[in-house]
Amino acid sequence: MGENCNGEDMKQRVALKPMDAEQLREYGHKVVDFVADYYKSIESFPVLSQVKPGYLKEILPQSAPNHPEPLEDVLNDLQHKIVPGVTHWQSPNYFAYFPSNSSTAGFLGEMLSAGFNIVGFSWLTSPAATELEVIVMDWLAKMLKLPEQFLSSGNGGGVIQGTASEAVLVALLAARDRTLRRDESVGIDRLVVYGSDQTHSALKKACQIAGIHPKNCRLLPTSSSTNYALNPKVLCETISEDSRTGLCPFFLCATVGTTSSTAVDPLPALGKIAKDSKMWFHVDAAYAGSACICPEYRHYLDGVEEADSFNMNAHKWLLTNFDCSALWVKDSNSLVQALSTNPEFLKNKVSEERLVIDYKDWQVPLGRRFRSLKLWMVMRLYGSENLQNYIRGHIKLAEYFEQLLVGDPRFKVVAPRTFALVCFRLEAPKNSPDNGEKLNRDLLEAVNSSGDIFLSHTVLSGQFILRVAVGAPLTEERHIKAAWKLLQEKATLLLEQDAL
Repeated sequence: MGENCNGEDMKQRVALKPMDAEQLREYGHKVVDFVADYYKSIESFPVLSQVKPGYLKEILPQSAPNHPEPLEDVLNDLQHKIVPGVTHWQSPNYFAYFPSNSSTAGFLGEMLSAGFNIVGFSWLTSPAATELEVIVMDWLAKMLKLPEQFLSSGNGGGVIQGTASEAVLVALLAARDRTLRRDESVGIDRLVVYGSDQTHSALKKACQIAGIHPKNCRLLPTSSSTNYALNPKVLCETISEDSRTGLCPFFLCATVGTTSSTAVDPLPALGKIAKDSKMWFHVDAAYAGSACICPEYRHYLDGVEEADSFNMNAHKWLLTNFDCSALWVKDSNSLVQALSTNPEFLKNKVSEERLVIDYKDWQVPLGRRFRSLKLWMVMRLYGSENLQNYIRGHIKLAEYFEQLLVGDPRFKVVAPRTFALVCFRLEAPKNSPDNGEKLNRDLLEAVNSSGDIFLSHTVLSGQFILRVAVGAPLTEERHIKAAWKLLQEKATLLLEQDAL
C-alpha cells in the first residue's frame, strides 16, 4: 500500500504544470540541446527515411499513458523511434524537391512565436502581430524591389500565408468574386483559368475548391523550344477561342521558377495579355522569388508591375523556418470583399472604423500564428547582404554540379539551369525500348535507397528526368562531390548490368 502511494507520488512529481516558468526553462534547455545535437549529427542519418509503412504503429503503445512520463523517456523514444522515420530535409545531402530552409534565426523566431502563442486573426487580438507583419512584408517587398503598389502605404500590401497553395487559392477567390461582381450576367460555370502544363498543381486544386469547372482550367502545353515557359501566342489563341464561344477568361497564373525545371514565364508579355483581357494576373515565384533579392537575378521579375498578386516562399530558400509564404496584392479590398466575415463576437471599434488591418480577411482560416517574428528575426540577424550571398553560394554549387555532369558523356543536362536546380538524365543505350526510363528510375532508386543522398524526379518532354536542387543550409562543395561520386558509381553498375 505504501509503495503504491509512493509510486503515485513520484508520478505526480514529474507531471508538467500547464505553464511554469522554471519547468519551461529546465525542459526547454533539454529540448534545445536535443535539437542542437540533432543538427550536429545530421549527416550520420540516412537522408531518406528507410522505414516501412506502418512501422511506428508496431513500436508505440496503442493508447496514451494514464500518468505523466519523464521527459528523458520521451526524448529517448524520439531519438530511437521517431527519428528513424524522419526524412532529413535539413541534411546537407538533401537535393530533392525544393529546399525547406531552417536557420538559427528562424528557429529562434519559431520559439518566440510558440512562446507567445497568440491567435492573431485581428489587430485587436495582438496589435504587434499585425503591425510587425505589415512592416516585415514591406521590408521584403523592398528587398525584391516590388512596385510601390504592393506596399502597405497604398491600397495594397502583404500578408503571410501558410503555403503558396494557399496564396494562389486566396488570389483566385478574390479574382472570381471581382469578376462576378463586375458582370452579374456571368455565371461561375463560364469562368476560365489559365496556366501552363508546368504550373504547380496548386492551381488545379484551387480551381476545385473555388468551384471552377475542371474543363475550364487551361494548362497550356510547353516545350523545350521555349525552355518550358508559357507561350504568349498559344495563350492569346486560347483566350480568343474561349471568348468566341462565350466563356469568360478571368485568371492567369504565371510562374517564375517552375517546380519541374525552374522555367520562367515571360511576365511582360503575359501581363499585357492579362490586362487586355481584364484578367487577374498572379505571379507564383514560390521557389525562385528568394533569388530575386540578388540584383543580378531581379530581371526575372520584370513585368511583375502588371501583376495583381505576387507570391514567394520565404520558407523555401530564405532561411525562414516553415511555414512562411509571402503574398502581396495591389488591391487588398479584393481580398477583403471575397474573404471577410464579421460576426458579432468579432466586432470592435478600431476594426469598424477601418483604422487597422484584420488579416483574418486576407486568408481562408480565421486563426493565424505570429509568423512574422520568424521573418523579422531572419532579416535582422542576417541582413540582406548575407541573405544574398547565401543564395549565391547555392547557385555556385549548382553550377559546379552541372559542370561535373557535362564532363561525363554518359549524362546529359536536359533543361537550362536558371537558379540552383539541375535537371539531368543518364543516357540510355541506343537500343533501349523505353527511351531510358527504366534505367533512370533504377538510378534514382539506387541512390535514394543508399541513404547517402535524396533526389527527386520529374517528366519533361515525355522523358523521365532526375533533379538535383541545391539549397539545404548546411550543403558544401564536399557534399556535391560525394553526391556526384555516388551517381557515377551507381550509373556504372546499372550500365554494366544492362550490357550483360
